[in-house]
Amino acid sequence: MDNDVSAGSTTTIVGRLALGITLLAFGLGNSGLIDGVTAADAVSLAHYVGGVALFVAGLFAFRDRDTVTGTAFSALGALWFTWAVSAGGQASDNAAGLFLLLFALVVLSLTVAVGDPLAKGTYGLFLVSLVLLAIAGFADNDGLAKVGGWFAVAAGAVAWYAATAALAQWPTALPRRAARRGVTVAG
Repeated sequence: MDNDVSAGSTTTIVGRLALGITLLAFGLGNSGLIDGVTAADAVSLAHYVGGVALFVAGLFAFRDRDTVTGTAFSALGALWFTWAVSAGGQASDNAAGLFLLLFALVVLSLTVAVGDPLAKGTYGLFLVSLVLLAIAGFADNDGLAKVGGWFAVAAGAVAWYAATAALAQWPTALPRRAARRGVTVAG
């Protein structure tokens, strides 16, 4: 198999699909792209797909001795489940912003921990989304929330591509080119 194509484990593929779909729904709801669709409309998807399915995928990754993926999926699953269960509650905008910032800290740890470029891209975009949404919650700024939603859409698209690429054996990295004659790498 080509080095630029990742087969991916079944657990990783399922987890990335679950995360991608959840991020797409959450992001589209926050972006306001579709008239009448809000982030609250993503609650049941976040509850079952982002929460339960992602958490179970994390447990399977732990069983396969993949601690990074297990930690990522189980932590994100627990956080999505918590967000879905608490959505529509009587929490203040500041409390919601604080939850998003705490969620962002977990995603920051995941961004630093993973080595796969597509996972790093997914978590990095999701981190930016959460920080923007938290600030939007603190400042009551709908424009900033829409921008945060677009970052979540981008993160969801990257996660979805990573899963689909693994299933279809599409490239997941740009091919490396040889250096010109006379060019060397110091190191």
